[in-house]
Amino acid sequence: MADPPGPRWLILIHQIPPSPSYLRVKVGRRLQALGAVAVKNSVYVLPQGDAALEDFQWVRREIVSGGGDASVCEARFVEGLSDPGVEALFTAAREADYAALATEARALQAGLARRGKRGSRPREQVQAALTRLRKRLAEVAAIDFFNGPGRDTVDGLLSAVESALRPPAAEAEPAPAAAGQARGRTWVTRAGVHVDRMASAWLIKRFIDPEARFEFVRGHDAAAAAGALRFDMFEGDFTHEGDLCTFEVLLRRFGLKDRALLRIGEVVHDIDLKDGRFGHPETAGVDHLVAGIALRHRDDPARIGDASAAFDALYEFFRRKKA
Repeated sequence: MADPPGPRWLILIHQIPPSPSYLRVKVGRRLQALGAVAVKNSVYVLPQGDAALEDFQWVRREIVSGGGDASVCEARFVEGLSDPGVEALFTAAREADYAALATEARALQAGLARRGKRGSRPREQVQAALTRLRKRLAEVAAIDFFNGPGRDTVDGLLSAVESALRPPAAEAEPAPAAAGQARGRTWVTRAGVHVDRMASAWLIKRFIDPEARFEFVRGHDAAAAAGALRFDMFEGDFTHEGDLCTFEVLLRRFGLKDRALLRIGEVVHDIDLKDGRFGHPETAGVDHLVAGIALRHRDDPARIGDASAAFDALYEFFRRKKA
């Protein structure tokens, strides 16, 4: 009989005295900043790891110093609450954070659209708000242990604001990127791929660089290896531009005008940016399919493998479909 798997979780169980009252507030804020979620009153959980253990140990020290009691233990869920159920708690907490950030980002974007009109904000204020939102997004992403899809939406909105703040570019259509210069390259993107990165990786491998190798990094501004091309990353070589998602930017930059690819780009745009611009009937189904792929695989190459098969089929459907 195989040995049971090791514990996946760390549990903090605490009892805080009613006085001083600020201690409970302080501990609550500290646990929220760590990304811990409550599974019961005064019972908090984090994914197993050295950093999480140290974080809980510091919280325990604060509680004990304030006259309370706390224990930290490793755990496996056997009955009742399941591992997927705990993961869902983390995802729901981070999606709420992302939704709040998306609301602020859309308000910032709407303010830019009114630039120069009554009630519009000075550029310096917009830039300061953008910097604050970027910092907050990085903080939320750092405790997004299961790579919630809401991060991509916020990232796209903030990238659109950044593009709008740049000086206007020449109106001429940019010359397509040289496909030959992109052959046999390493393409780097953020780990935890979702729709835009899945679709972009498929597009790169099938239509831009058949010899492409992919690497996945943690963090927004992780350094890429020399000669690597960064996509769907902050200040990447190919990423959101204005109100275009990365897939659309790749189509534009490489001069890909295939009608089926353009249609896929519109579907990916609506899923990624959630602005309902195109409203194609296939969008909801592709959205659910991509979400299922993300739930099925934690491994990024596996996600891209499944997604590539799905986008191959979608491309064939659009290619053969009558205009």
